[in-house]
Amino acid sequence: MRKKFIVLAAVIVGLFAYTKMMARIGSGSPPPQAPLAQQADLIRVYKSERRMVLLKGDVPISTYRISLGQAADAGPKQREGDEKTPEGRYEIDWRNPKSMAHLSLHISYPNLEDRHNAESNGFAPGGSIMIHGLPNGWGLFGESHRLWDWTDGCIAVTNAEMRDIWASVPDHTPIDIMP
Repeated sequence: MRKKFIVLAAVIVGLFAYTKMMARIGSGSPPPQAPLAQQADLIRVYKSERRMVLLKGDVPISTYRISLGQAADAGPKQREGDEKTPEGRYEIDWRNPKSMAHLSLHISYPNLEDRHNAESNGFAPGGSIMIHGLPNGWGLFGESHRLWDWTDGCIAVTNAEMRDIWASVPDHTPIDIMP
């Protein structure tokens, strides 16, 4: 019994060390931007359906199944640490090719209204809400990550999908996150 415990502990410590190392390394080189005709000009997220759609005009160009914040069904993000995914109109305001997850696009949460609402209730609004792939080193989980909401408020997709999104979504693309 003691040997099994030692082996299990070693495996857990090894996975933790591997994940920490991969988080520092980053995701590798991002894909190039898609041709302008293939780039989205709007992202729409339907939280209740766990679905994200990239649109060009009114025409969907890609649809993705997503995972959200662990408390996503409890309404919009209200403060730091509530594990909710925000709701409202934002934009993609910067990108991180060396994030702790496979590539990430930053969502401009909190906006002025979000800040005001949080601060009037005595809270910090939080931030660092992203569209991202799986944590570095965990890509082998692929689509199974969708079995539950596991982020702290972000929108998660598979690594392959994140590469497509990265290429298809220019900076300043608006994103509507709906209940």
